[in-house]
Amino acid sequence: MNKYWLLVYISTFFEVSWVTGLKHATTGLEWAGTVICIFVSFYLLITATKKLPISTVYAVFTGLGAAGTVIVELVLFSNEVNWLKLILCAVLITGVVGLKMVTTEPGQPVKGEN
Repeated sequence: MNKYWLLVYISTFFEVSWVTGLKHATTGLEWAGTVICIFVSFYLLITATKKLPISTVYAVFTGLGAAGTVIVELVLFSNEVNWLKLILCAVLITGVVGLKMVTTEPGQPVKGEN
């Protein structure tokens, strides 16, 4: 795996953290952590887009972030399970994986071509 894709995945972790923090932060320390997560998330995302196609990176970032936020809400905050929401998250993640699979990085041949 390319180190820049790893940055995208790590930035998604921080995105889920700050989105969760926006809803659940109550103390100054929690708000400080939320702000730090915002800066780290976008710094890593911007760094990754210097070498990867921005359209695909942003789609992966937002798709995994949305699905991750739903999962965190279910697991950590005991939100009610909505099967339709889970199915739609699975479809979203399938699309993200598909985008990642068909995206070529600069300097690499297009998949399926010789």
